[in-house]
Amino acid sequence: MPVSDAVLTQILAQLEAMQVSQQTMQAKLDALTTQTGSSPLEPTAPKPFDVAVSPPTSPSKVPTTPPNVPTSTTSAPTISAPTAPATKETAPPSVGGLTSSAPSLSTRPTGVSDKERERLLYPGRVNLTTYPDQHGIKPVPLSWGASDPSVRGPIICSRLPSSIKTRNAIGAHSGSYSIYRALSIAMGALDPTHKPDYSNTEPPVDIPPNPAWFDASKIVSFDPWGHLVPSVFNSLSSPSATYPAGLDIRPSIAVTKAHLKMSELDDAARKGELKVDGSIVLQSRPIRREDGSVDEEAFAGVEVATSKAAVEPVWYLPGVAERFGISESLLRRALFEDTGGMYPELITRPDVKVFLPPIGGLTVYIFSNPACMRDETKELTLRVHDECNGSDVFGSDICTCKPYLTYAIEECIRTAQKGGVGVVVYFRKEGRALGEVTKYLVYNLRKRGGDSADKYFKSTEMIAGVKDMRFQALMPDVLHWMGIKKIDNMVSMSDMKYDAIVKSGIPILKRYDIPDHLIPPDSRVEIDAKIAAGYFSSGKQVTQADLVKTVGRTWEETEH
Repeated sequence: MPVSDAVLTQILAQLEAMQVSQQTMQAKLDALTTQTGSSPLEPTAPKPFDVAVSPPTSPSKVPTTPPNVPTSTTSAPTISAPTAPATKETAPPSVGGLTSSAPSLSTRPTGVSDKERERLLYPGRVNLTTYPDQHGIKPVPLSWGASDPSVRGPIICSRLPSSIKTRNAIGAHSGSYSIYRALSIAMGALDPTHKPDYSNTEPPVDIPPNPAWFDASKIVSFDPWGHLVPSVFNSLSSPSATYPAGLDIRPSIAVTKAHLKMSELDDAARKGELKVDGSIVLQSRPIRREDGSVDEEAFAGVEVATSKAAVEPVWYLPGVAERFGISESLLRRALFEDTGGMYPELITRPDVKVFLPPIGGLTVYIFSNPACMRDETKELTLRVHDECNGSDVFGSDICTCKPYLTYAIEECIRTAQKGGVGVVVYFRKEGRALGEVTKYLVYNLRKRGGDSADKYFKSTEMIAGVKDMRFQALMPDVLHWMGIKKIDNMVSMSDMKYDAIVKSGIPILKRYDIPDHLIPPDSRVEIDAKIAAGYFSSGKQVTQADLVKTVGRTWEETEH
């Protein structure tokens, strides 16, 4: 039956009264716990393990969530311990607000049970979630797309006592590797209050701000300031009216230099397809025998100088939702539900617009001076490559991933040697972002059911329900971060990648695929199926009627 306006008004008034009551109780609790420096959102500092632990006491049970929200919380007992004698110590270094005077918890003590250890690590009550109007909640201001980093603000996601009330992001740094951090803390290998010293970690090559950083719609899948965090937010080490002291601010991008050493590049140099120029392609050190003597006759191969950047995902949720053409509320609900409710604040904190998803990031390899990427007069060759561990690392020949990757690297090197620049972007999206387990199940289905090109995509859909979950809409962000304005050569047959880049505002002048002679025989099934499905091909044309003729080898042919 319809509800009258009077009833709705009465319900609203009751909800507002309960909210005021909750805030009043929260304020009283904060006042009562001032002496210990703790609050429901700021647990007491952990105590050292080498002190006596007294029997637990039961704290007063005061609700920390609005009464009308069905969220359960757990109260952890308080731990009392003798006060350690005061000692004078040198203050730890402070970089970007990263200071800590908390005792070390990295050593697993003897004679302390796991339950006691849990209470020492996490002495406060379990806070399952927070709410925008909850007492004490004051997120660090964050203005995505602002040109001034002090206005844009740092990404704060830590649940440490110094940051938990000021968080402006949901999730944890390091993506899926945050799980290993949790294990390290539980095992006693890592002090949860450890703060890195970022001295001497600054990038050796310059990736400076460009106009795309200041457009909130251009870069939405990671923090463009991520590699500059220790420098641009260093002033936040001192408390101010805007930023409290002790913020846990961490880089989400690291830039470095390296040499690549690959057997495929050695072969290309041996054939004369790559020239040793002494700056980009270098002669490797001579090969030595077991006795230490130099083998003058052996070909040592080559090494390739490169700059590279590792990027962790940081999602600006309104921008990600817009990029996929869905509402932000739908995006938040889907993320919450299909991570098993892992992040309740996707639902309870609509005011927090940034999410650090527990997924793999990407790596960029730059051949030649990175400044050339921003110079439109320089030729630029690009390969956007999605991870394939079986082929890229172990050389499986059921797909063309490794040949595509190595061919693209060679093309990037040749472009760099002509005065241009080559870029390879390597995304962690194993098995078309379906995962390696799903991919192997599909392999089994294909080999048992007749591995023909006409069944290639259908086999994937039968297992995964979809043939591809890479959804390239977020992929161009990294190109905008690097300041790329046009691409002369793109080594790819993927229309999804091509369309996403062009739609983002970066023109592609030429695209080409892997030469036919580099395609392994067993991966012909994949290539022909893609060509017939409309993927770009500069050579062979395949119709749907032809697909039944392209058949991969059976398992029996590989068992010797």
